[in-house]
Amino acid sequence: MARKPARMYRNITQRSYTRREYMGGVPGSKIVTYDMGNLKDEFPVRISIKAKEACQIRHSALEAARVSANRILLESLGQPNYHLKIRVFPHEVLRENKQATGAGADRVSQGMRQAFGKAVGTAARVRAGQKLMTVYVNPASFKLARKSLLSAGHKLPTPISVVVEKGQELILT
Repeated sequence: MARKPARMYRNITQRSYTRREYMGGVPGSKIVTYDMGNLKDEFPVRISIKAKEACQIRHSALEAARVSANRILLESLGQPNYHLKIRVFPHEVLRENKQATGAGADRVSQGMRQAFGKAVGTAARVRAGQKLMTVYVNPASFKLARKSLLSAGHKLPTPISVVVEKGQELILT
């Protein structure tokens, strides 16, 4: 089954739909880990990426961004020297009304009659200015953490901005 392009689901066009009990099953989310690295220690620097526009981010895009950021941090810093946190969860259920094409499709397909659609995936609804991912690091690792967040931002369907939330005075010195 071919997946439709993400641009079909990026814009928020209708009311939120999260009632899974009324659907005949929802595919599982690809993203399963929301906290990576050292979860016990406190780090003095906190850097986040924020969405510049409201949109929907598919679970596969969130997972791609997580893998991208985590790989850079893990290979360069090692597991005990950072904490990466995903701040959004894909609650929104995406539906698709399948259409038959080809010869004789008009007899098989019902068109738009009772077109509720079948669940094909999940997405996170994001507002403009909402934090998507946060990295906690030591001041010496600031540039690498920023690089990892920028690399993760390339996988997301919205323009992002990198914001230093805590520890600016430590970075400048």
